[in-house]
Amino acid sequence: MVHFEPARPAWTLLAGGSATALAALLGAPLEPALLTGAIGALAVWLARPGHRPPATPPAPRAAPAGPGFAEIAGAIDDPILLIVQQRVTFANATAKAVLGAHIVGEDIRLAIRHPAATERLVTHPPAPDAPPEEIELVGLGERERRWAMTVHALGAAGLLVRLVDRSGSYATERMRVDFVANASHELRTPLATLLGFIETLQGEAASDPATRARFLTIMLGEAKRMQSLLDDLMSLSRIEADKYSPPEASVALGPLIEEARDALHESARITLVEAPDTPPVTGDRAQLSQALHNILGNALKYGRPGTPIRVTLAAEDAMVRVTVADEGEGIAAEHLPRLTERFYRADNGRSRALGGTGLGLAIVKHIVERHRGRLTIESIVGRGTTVTLRLPVAPALSSKSHTEAT
Repeated sequence: MVHFEPARPAWTLLAGGSATALAALLGAPLEPALLTGAIGALAVWLARPGHRPPATPPAPRAAPAGPGFAEIAGAIDDPILLIVQQRVTFANATAKAVLGAHIVGEDIRLAIRHPAATERLVTHPPAPDAPPEEIELVGLGERERRWAMTVHALGAAGLLVRLVDRSGSYATERMRVDFVANASHELRTPLATLLGFIETLQGEAASDPATRARFLTIMLGEAKRMQSLLDDLMSLSRIEADKYSPPEASVALGPLIEEARDALHESARITLVEAPDTPPVTGDRAQLSQALHNILGNALKYGRPGTPIRVTLAAEDAMVRVTVADEGEGIAAEHLPRLTERFYRADNGRSRALGGTGLGLAIVKHIVERHRGRLTIESIVGRGTTVTLRLPVAPALSSKSHTEAT
């Protein structure tokens, strides 16, 4: 819309008159001079548009509402609690899963039943400007779980509590410490034996051929034990290094079991029953051979002398199942969950007497994990132990997989 401007007609008449006068001075006849003035007046009229009021800027759009506290806390995997006047006024889904859905509205001393939590949240709550401090809590949700509790003061609004699960890192650190301690102990014992015998041979037994021969035999056994332990440690390290690199070859387990049986020189005791048309598995042939050696070796060590070791091989869904059963003394139920831990022995004295390093089943577990399989151990005291491996069936041969010769 064009608005009227008061000065516009004046400027138009002035322009038209000036153009007419200029044309007359230049000697133009009257009619052309008037036409020139009219054109000038029209040009000025069109060149000076009416006044336009400044455009009203559009009203700003309202910013979309951001997520609220409940949405943000609900997206966090750690337990989050909001406490006002010692009562839980909010708990995210993770907190309810750990502490129970009933905690909302409860006194915090009932929601988190732990002396250290009560001390921090009720007796001595943090000041508004105090830096956050972690408090270790053990036993929330499950007896062995460990949590780091951080408390933030929100002024008069209350306290914001966050729990971080540290169970995994604690277990890893404990395993590392136990591993170093156990490895040191396993190496210290044969080393002490070797040093003692060497000192004896250098002294009073130097001229006694019979004693020297007996000591050298013991020293050789201790040295081989240390060598076996170091070999197992190196093997375990290599297997762990390949943990995230799954094997791609296709391996037939039947011939591999027969090779392990022959290498152990116990063909008479170990019987293999293989179902017809058992497919090959996807695997690393050397590692699978090592796992089978360890399982069969354990069965021979801990089975009663002269009793058979039965090995069965068959397809099971998309897996191949290998079962090794002995007729030994068996293992008590409380030991079964820990048998695959490094250096764990259900019977320390017997295991060492039989030459075990305590790493055999740990190696088997890591090999099976790398092969994306499953390991189960079942035992009945007085009747024997059964170890079962389940390994994925190999897919159809492709450019990336091949059947290994046996």
